[in-house]
Amino acid sequence: MTRSGSFRGHRLTGTARPRAVASPPTGAVTMDSHTSQSSEASEASQAPQSSQSPHTFQVDLRGLVDLLSHHLYSSPRVYLRELLQNAVDAITARRAEEPDAPARVRLSVDAGSLRVEDTGVGLTETDVHSLLATIGRSSKRAEGLQEARSDFLGQFGIGLLACFVVAERIRVVSRSARTPDAPPVEWTARDDGSYTVRTLPDEARPAPGTTVHLVARAGAAEWLAEDRVLSLARDFGSLLPYDVRVGEVAVTELPAPWDRPYPSPAARRVALARHCHDLFGFTPLDTIDLDVPLAGIRGVAYVLPSAVSPAQRAGHRVHLKGMLLTERAEQLLPDWAFFVRCVLDTDSLRPTASRESLYEDETLAGVREALGERIRGWLTALAAGDPERLAAFLSVHYLGVKSLARHDREMLRTMLPWLPFETTDGRLSLEEFAQRHPVVHFTRTVEEYRQVAPIASAQGIGVVNGGYTYDSELVEALPTVRPGTAVAELDADTVTAHLDAVDAAEELALSGFLAAARAKLDPLGCDVVLRSFHPLSVPALHLDDREARHEQARAEAEEQADDLWAGILGSLRGSAPRARLVLNHLNPLVRRISSLGDRELIGTATESLYGQALLMAHRPLRPADSALLNRAFMGLLEWATHADDDTAGGGHR
Repeated sequence: MTRSGSFRGHRLTGTARPRAVASPPTGAVTMDSHTSQSSEASEASQAPQSSQSPHTFQVDLRGLVDLLSHHLYSSPRVYLRELLQNAVDAITARRAEEPDAPARVRLSVDAGSLRVEDTGVGLTETDVHSLLATIGRSSKRAEGLQEARSDFLGQFGIGLLACFVVAERIRVVSRSARTPDAPPVEWTARDDGSYTVRTLPDEARPAPGTTVHLVARAGAAEWLAEDRVLSLARDFGSLLPYDVRVGEVAVTELPAPWDRPYPSPAARRVALARHCHDLFGFTPLDTIDLDVPLAGIRGVAYVLPSAVSPAQRAGHRVHLKGMLLTERAEQLLPDWAFFVRCVLDTDSLRPTASRESLYEDETLAGVREALGERIRGWLTALAAGDPERLAAFLSVHYLGVKSLARHDREMLRTMLPWLPFETTDGRLSLEEFAQRHPVVHFTRTVEEYRQVAPIASAQGIGVVNGGYTYDSELVEALPTVRPGTAVAELDADTVTAHLDAVDAAEELALSGFLAAARAKLDPLGCDVVLRSFHPLSVPALHLDDREARHEQARAEAEEQADDLWAGILGSLRGSAPRARLVLNHLNPLVRRISSLGDRELIGTATESLYGQALLMAHRPLRPADSALLNRAFMGLLEWATHADDDTAGGGHR
């Protein structure tokens, strides 16, 4: 007996017998209605009598396939995942009632066609009409199966529809294991929305199970080529619990690499390193077991061998009950764990409708926290028992650990002896640095550190460079894990206070020089101070702080603003300290400049010292600073050439 018609949806599942329902009319799309009786009564009282005849929704299959291929699925490759998923779910359903039932999936390729055969529960003719020709209908939603749905991969009732992304025709031959007397049934569908159903003689399929035949559509034959099918089957199905083969080639590789027995821990590390290289293309620094029994998670995290940006979102590989769900699960781990790549299998996380990503819910949030605890525990264990491996890890990923330590005081306490910081005493941990200095001074920017590091070191002031990512936050958090430690931000006043004052009589004798120098730098918002300090080779030191820079920026904006904004900015003028150019009275060059009698030459020399101090501090130059450097260079060049002319003419220098 053959029936034909048109359809607008389907779902091949074969996992359980559907509840007893009358077969829907061939070619109709069924929909469940949950409209309340009150709404129906209200509508009935308002609508004309002629509008009460029920109608079924009509869905354009080709339009729906186009929607899936362009907006739901990321690639046509998912068609094979859906076929494997249906086969595995069908076997799972049969084995729930027949534990000893065969569990095989066989894929065969032949000139633009693909055959997928399973030994699952199979379908009757009623199942075919109820399930294959109805969009969204899944046997896993039948009565009595709600609690068992977690055993199945498919949940959404659109699985076989994905095959139309690569196929123009789908033929399903199935025989039910639950109704042995029912004859085999054949369902053939085309991408134009038409389908036929007919029963077959017993010899067409003697044993229970289902066979799906696909014929490639124009331009999609490559997706049904044997090498592509084998590659996809291995990618999606390597951890499936049943025997899956493409031709004679085995696809499944159980147990998973992290669950296999190995002769020694070293052999296990080597095997997992090889597995990581095959999956991700790198050999890991180390491997972290991810075992969360309550969440049904088993897997590993591989530590990257090279540094990556904390802003880079890691893509993790997640299997759902053995089937690959996604290779780009970005939300699986906490943001701070950017130094690992994970591969794991789970039976608790929910997939999205496309089954290509994870659904963000409380379960995923709990799993994320639990996996973060596993990685944190690995770091703690390294600190306690394997300092060499920890040092190797920190030499590459210290930034990630610092990120974690910002929010986790216990981790900061554990890592305190190991995390490296740039200091005036060299590259040290905060623990060692705090033992050397009663006050831990730090700067918030690299530029500030470069300004003061040589001078502070010579004066015995210990300074930590807090300008790198997370460093200033960690230094400020130091007293919370090391009680009694004094931490202070280094400012210009602190540095200046540690420099030796010049004898009052000598400074008075140089008052003319200082007045000329101050007059030259006053338009730049910079004062001139005379001090004696080491090292002698540093002629001048430029000091400022954030407040001074803010005031400088405000003054520049006031000069460029119109009258209205200039008045507003002028009202914001505060008493912030100005930047300072500290001249080293011990430096021979400064002494020679201070003895000059030419006021203009003093000004040019002062500008040169100012520019050199900025460059030594690696400070970004403002347009006014660049113009000053150019002016000073040209002035000194002109002075030098004029002096040579005077000497050639009998003058003197």
